[in-house]
Amino acid sequence: MASSSNLENLARIGQLKAEPPAQSELDGLMASGRRRLKDAKNRQLALESRFDLAYGAAHAFALAALRRSGYRSENRYLVFQVLPHTLGMSDAQWRLLTLCHERRNKIEYEGFGELEQGLVAELVAVTEALLRELEKRKGS
Repeated sequence: MASSSNLENLARIGQLKAEPPAQSELDGLMASGRRRLKDAKNRQLALESRFDLAYGAAHAFALAALRRSGYRSENRYLVFQVLPHTLGMSDAQWRLLTLCHERRNKIEYEGFGELEQGLVAELVAVTEALLRELEKRKGS
C-alpha cells in the first residue's frame, strides 16, 4: 500500500502496534459491522439507537481496514484518522467519523448531546462507503 510508511511511522512512535491480521478477527469485524449497519437503517428505531449502531458499524469497518493492513490501535479516534491510509477515504469522510466519535463520547460519558437526522444519514452513508471500499479491496 502506498501509504504504508505513514502507518509504519505511527507504529514507530507507539501509536499503532504492528500485528499480523487474523482472518477470523476480520470476518468477525465485518459480520458485526454488516449487522449493525443493516439495523442502523431501520427507521423504526430511535435516532439515538440508529446513531449508535451506525457508529459501531463504522468503527468495526475502520478497525477491519487497519487490522487488514497489519496494525492494531487502542485509540478509536486514530482508527478513523488513518482511513486515508488504510482505505483511501477522503479527509471529509474521516472527519465526519471523528465528529461522530466526539458526539458519541458526549452522549456516552456526559449524558447529553444532540443528534440530527442529517448527521445520522451522513454517518450511514459514510459507513456504507467504508463497506464498499473494504469489499472492493478484499482480494488485495
